[in-house]
Formats: sequence, C-alpha cells, structure tokens
Amino acid sequence: MHWFDYVMVGAFFIVMLIIGFKSKKSVHDSNDFFVAGGRVPWWLSGISHHVSGYSGVVFVGYAGIAYTHGISIYFWWALNIAIAMSIGAVIMAPRWPKLRKSLGIQSPTEYLEMRYNTSTQVIVAISGVIVKLLDVGAKWASMGILLYGFTGIPIWVGIVVSSLVSLVYIAIGGLIADLWTDFAQFVVQIVAGLALFIGVVSRLDDFGFTITSAFNALPEANLRLMNEGRGQGSLSWTLLYFFVIFFSYNGGTWNLAARFISTPNQKEAKKSAFLSAALYLVWPIILFFPMWVGPLIFPGLTQGEAEATLYSSLTNEFLPVGLIGLVLASMFANTLSMCTSDANTISAVLTRDIIPKFKPEIKSLDAKASLFYARATTIGFTSLTILVALLRDYMGGVTGLILTWFAALLGPTAIPLLFGLLPIYKYADSKAAIVSMLGGFGVFILTQLGIQFEADVALIAPLATSFVLFTGITLINKYVLKIEIKPEITDLLDELSDEEMSA
Repeated sequence: MHWFDYVMVGAFFIVMLIIGFKSKKSVHDSNDFFVAGGRVPWWLSGISHHVSGYSGVVFVGYAGIAYTHGISIYFWWALNIAIAMSIGAVIMAPRWPKLRKSLGIQSPTEYLEMRYNTSTQVIVAISGVIVKLLDVGAKWASMGILLYGFTGIPIWVGIVVSSLVSLVYIAIGGLIADLWTDFAQFVVQIVAGLALFIGVVSRLDDFGFTITSAFNALPEANLRLMNEGRGQGSLSWTLLYFFVIFFSYNGGTWNLAARFISTPNQKEAKKSAFLSAALYLVWPIILFFPMWVGPLIFPGLTQGEAEATLYSSLTNEFLPVGLIGLVLASMFANTLSMCTSDANTISAVLTRDIIPKFKPEIKSLDAKASLFYARATTIGFTSLTILVALLRDYMGGVTGLILTWFAALLGPTAIPLLFGLLPIYKYADSKAAIVSMLGGFGVFILTQLGIQFEADVALIAPLATSFVLFTGITLINKYVLKIEIKPEITDLLDELSDEEMSA
C-alpha cells in the first residue's frame, strides 16, 4: 500500500480510540459497561446490530464462496438474515429489554437462573463462552489474512495487532464505546464499499463488459439462486441454515441480544430489529458485486486462493491511493465491531453468571470494583480468542470455524435461551434445557468422530436434536407428568407477552 493508505488506516484507529476514551465518562458501573444503562436509541442499536452481525470473514471466507458459487450467497446468507430479523422483530426482540427492566439483567443468560435453575444457567453460560471463543478466534484469523493480503505482514502479526487495538477501546468504554465505534465503522464501511462498487462498475468496460454482459459472461452455475445438489447454497441448505440464523441473530449470539437488551423499551427494540433487517436486505448486494464479477477480472482462482487474495486484489486494481486504506479500515471496522461486542457480552456473562457461582461476593461489589472485574474479564477472554486464532488451521480454517463449529454449537445453547422466553414453552424445565443441550452437543461430537452426514444435515443436526428433545420433554412435562409451574415463571412470561404485544 501507499504511505497515504497507512495514514487512512491510522486515522481510523485514532478515531476508535478517541471514542473509547470519550465513552469512559459515561461508564460508572457494570450496568453502564454492559448494557449502557438501557438508554440506547433504536437507530444506534439497529446499526450496531447490523455491523456486529458480520466481520472480516465476509471479505475472506465469503469472498471465496461468492467468487466460486456466485449470487447464491446473497440468498442463503443475507436474505435469510433479513427474513429472520423481520420475524424476530415481532416475536423475539421486544422481550429482551423487558427482561432487563423486570429482572435487572446485564447479560443475556442472567435470567436463566430464575427461569430454570443455577445448573442450567452455568451450563449455558460456559458452553456459550466456548462457542464464542471459536467464533471470535475465526474473526481475528480473517483479519490477519486480510492484512497479509494488503501489506504482506505475517498473519500472526495481523491477528495480534488487530485484537490488541480493539481491546483498548472496549476495555475502556464498554458497550457505549462499542455502539459508537459501530456507528463510525458503519459510515466508513458505506463509503469504502460504495467506492469499490463504483470503481469496479466504472472500469468494467476496460475488460470488455457492462454490468449486464458481465453477469451474462459468468458461468451459469454462478447465476443460480440456489446451488444444485446438497450442501452449501442448495435449497435444503438455505432452508435449514435459516433456523441457525434465526436463533443466532435474534439473541442466540449473545452480543446481538445485548443490542436489544440495551434499548429503553419494546418499541425501540422492535424498530432496531427491523432496521437491521433492512440493511441486510440492501447492503450485501453492493458489498458482494465486486466479488461476483471477480472471475472475469481475476480468472482461474481456487476458492482458497480467492479467500486469501480476492478482496485485496480488487481494491489494489480499482481504487486510488487513500481509498485502499479506507477499504482496509472498513474491513477492520467489521471485524473489530463483532469481536469487541462479543468480548463485552462474554465479559457480562462471566462477571454476572459464572464467576459469582464460585465467588458470590462479586454480585454485591460497589460500582468501582464491579467495573474492575468487567474490564478484567474482557481482557482475559480476548486473550484466549487470540490463541484460538493462532491455532485456526487445526480447526478447519476460517470458514470451518464459522460454518462448522460455530453453527453446529450455537443451536444447543440457543434453544433453551430463546424458547425460555416464550409462554408456549412455559412447561420446559431445567431437565428439558440440560438434556437438549447435551443431546445437541453429542450429535456434533459424533460428526467430529467420523460419522458422516450430508453437509446440510450435519449443519442442522445438533440444533434439530436440541429442538426435538427440548420440545419433547416440554410436552411430557405438560401432558404426562403435569408438573406445576412456579408462579414467578408464569408471571414473567405473561408479562413479556402482554407488553410485547402492546408495543
């Protein structure tokens, strides 16, 4: 890159750090650090939800898929998210701020102790922390790969540098810093993405194409809405992956739940979810277009080669000095947004749900001490994710971590977390929650030990197993055992539904 590109990247980092230090003034205790005091407006929450929903993986793993498989990635990924969020805006998002107001929660899993019992809360919390270790580790790895493509520095250096920079501002400013840096990153992302889109479109004629003829020149398979056969991008994959996405984006991925928890009320949470859905519907078309026409500009790449070099090659080919640095900054922005929001939410789970079970006095600490633990757990978790990133090749690479490990392990933890909010599952108890999680994890372990499933079946099997077990035990509790529901659980679920419907 040109020296001016490095200046642009440096300026981006300076802005992030300034926001972090400015946000420190608004953070007085763990409630401010983890949920911004419940004062986040819907538009900021919605933008942050969108920006936090994807990372540099889009420019690495998904760039390779867009290059080799074409437009199907929009339908099984972006459109799927938009639909899932539109549904979730009505039935899931409004319940999260109500939980905060009713129970005073600061983490998504904090309510599980009252809803089920302490054992369920701890199992979900620990399992989710492990899942996010893999997920965030994959994000750091993708950032290292992108830096290597742009600058040639070793991947491990990129991993360490990007993670340490983000750690500074999230540890200082908490969720407030995370939300405002998300907004700044959203602006950078829009400017950089539009610049590359316009740059590619304006120079297609240099390669003998217009937008229409470029798509016509692509292989027929790249223009299919769904891939043929089974596996990634097929109709069955797309439909099954929808359920993974629904659970993830509506709160199964905890940092996204935190965006709704931090809104003032149900109406604000609902509008936040609809805004995020609209952004997923429109923006990925602009984002993926340069990758879709990549085979015409840089022909002959394998998927692995496209993952490593496509996006950096596009920016170097089509953007002037300065804007290349802005594009790199935008990719930093996506990754830092997702990883820092994850670190903040996992810190909340560790501080509010796990550590107090072994050190109960933490719950009664004063504001200064609680803030110290919040920052300490943030630093500790982030350090572990760096280690996962450095060991990525032993876990299937970046795409393997995201599409295999994270997707497979998400469902078993998300089922009891989200379904526990619904009155229809009020007969679900701790046994249903724990057995469903163990069943889902067990199926995943079997796939890793050598039992072969079709790709789409392997993707959904852990989640489907958890769903069947959770629902089955709930029905047995209701119609066979006829268990008695605690009044406080009935009251909470009725309260969530009543206020959500009126919002």
